[in-house]
Amino acid sequence: MMKFGLLTAILDGWSFEEVVDIASGMGFKCLEVACWPAGKAERRYAGVSHIDCERVCEDDAYAAYVKELVASKGLEISSLAFYPNTMDPNPEKREAAITHLKAVIRASAKLGVNMVTTFVGKDQYKTFEENIELFKQIWPDIIALAEEQGVKIAIENCPMLFGADQWPGGQNLMCTPKIYRQLFEIIPSANFGLNFDPSHYVWQGLDYLKTVYEFSDRIFHIHFKDIKLYPEKLAQCGVLAYPLDYMSPKIPGLGDVNWGAFVSALNDIRFNGCAVIEVEDKAFEGSREDILNSIRLSKRYLDNYLI
Repeated sequence: MMKFGLLTAILDGWSFEEVVDIASGMGFKCLEVACWPAGKAERRYAGVSHIDCERVCEDDAYAAYVKELVASKGLEISSLAFYPNTMDPNPEKREAAITHLKAVIRASAKLGVNMVTTFVGKDQYKTFEENIELFKQIWPDIIALAEEQGVKIAIENCPMLFGADQWPGGQNLMCTPKIYRQLFEIIPSANFGLNFDPSHYVWQGLDYLKTVYEFSDRIFHIHFKDIKLYPEKLAQCGVLAYPLDYMSPKIPGLGDVNWGAFVSALNDIRFNGCAVIEVEDKAFEGSREDILNSIRLSKRYLDNYLI
């Protein structure tokens, strides 16, 4: 039976203690905890830090406090979340992302979570073939550390291509079944898998049900997020436009994902890991209460499919 939870990034500005109370009060079972380094966010829904991973690695008392707080509310941490670009064209940004990702891996092991959710990254200005070579340079060392620490790395399949700042190639290589196969062949480690989000398939024209069945042994974690495709807008600008010109992220149930079919497929493969709501719906950003309502509505909708 899968465990139903929440990605904490939407609760930017709430303390970790407040986040735990909110999740427990709403009846969630797990939390994917945002673990960016402290500092200014470079994009929306990033830069949130509900657990300080460097401190976890160095401070046994703090690590114990985090574990005890979560357990005291009947929750568990599904994953430590950090979604950077480890293949950034800027060498300094690339190195900073890799360094912090390794701290997150170590913190995940120390907390007994043993899961990190992240992106592979991509140099948006290089060709696909050049990015494959960059992956070969960067990622074997990261996965080797994960294996050493007993941590699974679950890559979200978001292309990170939405607007002009991510044009032309997007900032995450691992976003289609064809690419999954190539990267899993390059790194066949059992610690390297997917944090699968069906919404990213909606606007790419991909089949998320076939992916569930084909990659059943590589799906470590699930995101419940929706996307609404606007055919009338697509008919005016075409698929080569910025994706946000013809689609919009929505809370589950207000977009085009067939949630009954998706959850049924997860049940078919006996997925018993953690599946968490990810909120990125601009319609619910007017106030703190709007944000909390977006979580409540998402959970109420998905409760129809989950036990």
